[in-house]
Amino acid sequence: MARIAGVNIPTNKRVTVSLRYIFGIGPTKAQDICTRLNIPDDRRVNQLSDDEVLRIRELIDRDYQVEGDLRRSNAMNIKRLMDLGCYRGLRHRRGLPVRGQRTHTNARTRKGKAVAIAGKKKVTK
Repeated sequence: MARIAGVNIPTNKRVTVSLRYIFGIGPTKAQDICTRLNIPDDRRVNQLSDDEVLRIRELIDRDYQVEGDLRRSNAMNIKRLMDLGCYRGLRHRRGLPVRGQRTHTNARTRKGKAVAIAGKKKVTK
């Protein structure tokens, strides 16, 4: 099992797919890494030599912000917004949608499970 950027990537998958298991590397960056290192698209991780794995590891460490560093910078950006007290920071603090989505209905992912309002009676006719 190859270990890159502190993540064990799957060995039986293609390199471009396996690199996506690293936080901060998606399809485009994975393809870019393979083209820069001249690794064919159909190559699997278990077919890589130790030298190729080392070159991938060095390239990612040098040119990309991934895993812990990226998570830390994202958290710091959100904390900065919250400390400023700007609108986006207030939405983060309250756990509401940040990017203008409606909250009258939906928004359950951010708001959490719906809580029933006690004491509300059904009107019967």
